[in-house]
Amino acid sequence: MKPKVLFQVRNLSVRRGSVSILKSIHWTVRQGEHWIILGSNGSGKTSLLKAITGYMTPTSGEITLLDEEFGDCDWRELRHHIGIVSSSISHLVHDEDEGLEIVAGGKRAMIGCWGRVTTEERNQADRLLRSLRAAHTATRRWEVLSQGERQRVLVARALMADPSILILDEACAGLDPVARERFLKDLSRLAKKPKGPALVFVTHHVEEIRPAFTHLLALRRGCVAYEGPAAAGLTTPTLSRVFESAVTLRRSGQQLRLEIS
Repeated sequence: MKPKVLFQVRNLSVRRGSVSILKSIHWTVRQGEHWIILGSNGSGKTSLLKAITGYMTPTSGEITLLDEEFGDCDWRELRHHIGIVSSSISHLVHDEDEGLEIVAGGKRAMIGCWGRVTTEERNQADRLLRSLRAAHTATRRWEVLSQGERQRVLVARALMADPSILILDEACAGLDPVARERFLKDLSRLAKKPKGPALVFVTHHVEEIRPAFTHLLALRRGCVAYEGPAAAGLTTPTLSRVFESAVTLRRSGQQLRLEIS
């Protein structure tokens, strides 16, 4: 018996004027899978995320989330099943908001927390911050948090609604090397939780890919260059095609890096 399908994209295309942004994308994410979306700048990664979260209307194709099809239901309600960590959310957080308030707001998909935080919500937010080694941020204002601390707070916020899918869009941007490694270790631990969400990690750096990510969706010029198990897709020929350059994939233990030929 195959694992439950969380969402599916079939023949998805997005055009704006004469420009094709996404072309005939097919992609299925099942429960228990953790995906990397890899591609160079302009490959269509962000546009794909906007389409599946309802912020960009497709020109053609179908998007199904938890058996509900885009256009046939209230997508605003379905969005509660998708947690998102991105710079666009980070820029909306108020400087004076404290960590616990920011996390608690994720229960209702709000920035900050308007109104009374229940004891149950407070306890849940506290547990999530502790699980991400960020308990100390609960009473600290957003403006004084480091980039690494901010990312942990945003992950905790995204998990407050118990989403089926957690999307992390360029989540390591701005992190120093140590903070990046710690953050990626936290994500690897999250991926191993039996009842945790499916992770979708968007990047253009192979150095950020960890063994916890089971599948790869590689985009090139708005098209799928590879979709399937990460072990089969992370190869020199595939990555040379994705980045449109002669590159060599090197492995050192669990670490990956690209060399330009």
